[in-house]
Amino acid sequence: MELAPHLHRIGNDIVAAYLVDAPEGVTVIDAGLPGHWRELVAELALLGRTPADVRGLVLTHGDSDHVGFAERLRRDHGVPVYVHEADADRAKGGDKPKTPMGARRLGAVLGFLGYAMRKGGLRTTWLTEVVEVHDGDALPLPGEPRIIGMPGHSPGSVAVHVPAVGAVFVGDALTTRDVLTGRVGLQPAPFTDEPAEALASLERLAGLDATWVLPGHGAPWQGDLSTVAREVRAADSAARRTRP
Repeated sequence: MELAPHLHRIGNDIVAAYLVDAPEGVTVIDAGLPGHWRELVAELALLGRTPADVRGLVLTHGDSDHVGFAERLRRDHGVPVYVHEADADRAKGGDKPKTPMGARRLGAVLGFLGYAMRKGGLRTTWLTEVVEVHDGDALPLPGEPRIIGMPGHSPGSVAVHVPAVGAVFVGDALTTRDVLTGRVGLQPAPFTDEPAEALASLERLAGLDATWVLPGHGAPWQGDLSTVAREVRAADSAARRTRP
C-alpha cells in the first residue's frame, strides 16, 4: 500500500511494517509477522523490485510481532538486520519481562490473536545474527535512516527517522490502535516494560523533520510532531481516569 511517494506499508492497522523505496534500493522497517512475507514480496513486485533489492531491515525493537520475516530475509537473501544493542538479545528470542495486560476488550483481543495466528505468529523464527546500532546512528541504507533511542517499551526501542520521505517509524513507542482494547488515536502502547520512561521518550520526536508518524500497530498519523507527546500523555491520563 502506497502511503506517499517512495513510502509503503504492508500489513494493516493490527500489525504493520514499512518500506522506503529509493533509487539505490529498498529499506524495510520492521518485519511484522512471518505471514507478512507474502505481502512483502507482493509489494516489492508492485514496485518492480524483488527481495534482492532490499538493502537492509531496521527493527524498532525485538518483539515477536516485529521480527516476523526478518531471519528469512537475512538468511535467504543476505539482508543485514539492524537492531539497537539493548534489544539484540530480545530479537534473538532471549528473555522478555512479563508486563501486565492492563485494560482489554474481548473482541479486540480475539481480533489481534486471530490475526496473529493467521499470519504465523505462533511460530516465530528468531534472528541468529544482527547488526547492533546505537542512538544517533545514521545507517548506510536507502533513505539514510537515522536511529533515535526511545527506551521504555523495551530497553532498545527506537524510532527510525527518514527525512527523505518525511516519516518517523515509531514501532511500539506509541500506538494509534490499542490491540487489546481497539481504542484508536495517539496513545501509549500496551505490553510496555517501563511506561513512564516510554512517555518521557516521546519528547524526542518534537522538532524532527517529518509529518508522518508510522506505528507498528494502528493507522498512520500525520501532523505536527511537537504535539505527539502531549496527545499521548492526555490519552494516558484519560484512560487512567476511566479504569475501575
